[in-house]
Amino acid sequence: MRRVTYRMSSLGGLGRRLRDGTLAVLVPVAACGVALAGLTTWVGTGSAGSPARIRVTQGRVLLPSAGIPETAAFFRIANEGGSADTLVRITARDVPGEVTLSRHRMRQGNAAYRSRTGSVSVAAGDSLAMSPSGIDLTVPVPADPWRSGDLVPFTLEFRRSGPVRVLAVVVRPGTVPLQ
Repeated sequence: MRRVTYRMSSLGGLGRRLRDGTLAVLVPVAACGVALAGLTTWVGTGSAGSPARIRVTQGRVLLPSAGIPETAAFFRIANEGGSADTLVRITARDVPGEVTLSRHRMRQGNAAYRSRTGSVSVAAGDSLAMSPSGIDLTVPVPADPWRSGDLVPFTLEFRRSGPVRVLAVVVRPGTVPLQ
């Protein structure tokens, strides 16, 4: 009798170890299954790995004041894709000199200054509205003066999306909202 009882207790330990081992395996397998289901849903909605889709609209160049060597330009940049992109360079064919990307900052006493910035990121599904109080473009004024309504061609170059060609209309300061 003793022998049978001894064997039964050893089988009971085996059952407990089998149950514990099964649970130890099932937990990571279940976690992987949940993660796989989430990724499958994400891919199915078209969000996973889709490239940045940049759209540039509402281009405006402020009509320069007489004798001032530069002015500002503003655009609205929308990234309708699934990956972030970065504006890295701006050129304008009819402009002498370099167009620079600038960020406006405030000092004490309500004094504003601009600082040149090398790039600006546009997150996936987000937009950037350039404004006089944030990011804008500093544009050298051509020798042949612009008039209100003129169109100025710009090329905005993005790290992933490449160049985007767009026109900006010359406007008098204060005549249209720039945000």
